[in-house]
Amino acid sequence: MSVLLEMLALIQSSPQALPDVASPAQAALAQAAAQAPVAAAGNGLDLVKLVLDASLPVKLVMGLLLLASIASWVIIFLKQSVLRAAAKGADAFEEKFWSGSDLNHLYRDATERNRVTSGTEAIFEAGFREFSRLRQRKGMDARIHLEGAQRGMRAQLAREVDALEHNLEFLANVGSISPYIGLFGTVWGIMISFQGLAAMKAATIATVAPGISEALVATAMGLFAAIPAVWAYNRIATKVERINVRYEAFVEEFSSILQRQAPVEG
Repeated sequence: MSVLLEMLALIQSSPQALPDVASPAQAALAQAAAQAPVAAAGNGLDLVKLVLDASLPVKLVMGLLLLASIASWVIIFLKQSVLRAAAKGADAFEEKFWSGSDLNHLYRDATERNRVTSGTEAIFEAGFREFSRLRQRKGMDARIHLEGAQRGMRAQLAREVDALEHNLEFLANVGSISPYIGLFGTVWGIMISFQGLAAMKAATIATVAPGISEALVATAMGLFAAIPAVWAYNRIATKVERINVRYEAFVEEFSSILQRQAPVEG
């Protein structure tokens, strides 16, 4: 009888034992779930903090790369405007030139009121001015007239292309040097991190990670400055080459026109 009573007591108490065993595990899971968003938020990438906490040499590298990037974007926007104006100017003058206008009339329009000319119009002005000056000399061979006009146009063409290529070398330098400058900042930052790590008795990834993260920001900034500069340099250089081809084609075509006039006027 006593054995039966003990079994009944055990059966009645067994359902109540399960919550007591499971409750600590459930509490641990609930606590981990509650702390997960906090941990994720605490592990977020704070670039401003990384830059401010970096060593002085790394900060100087980042500042230099930032200035180089800003200067590159200024040059990119200015060059886009200059090239757009050069293309429109070439279109406008070539349309007027090939419409059958008199060369003397075009020359007077280019030189009136000391107006500053550029592009194709400036090349035309330089060539026709030299041609007219040599044509006034009596007894001179017609070929000399043409060669003088061609020299004047070639010289002006070189000046126009040089103006279009101005500051392009800066974009090339930024594109080629910036990654190495950023790498220098990264190497310096990592070196500082390992020097600080040597003074610690217990080293963990948590002690090294902040310093390495600060150093890697310099490499990221180097790439941030270099990639747009390289892209813009290639694009602008291609546009300058196209305009240069247009200028050279105009020189050849205008030389042919002057060659037909030279025997008559010479």
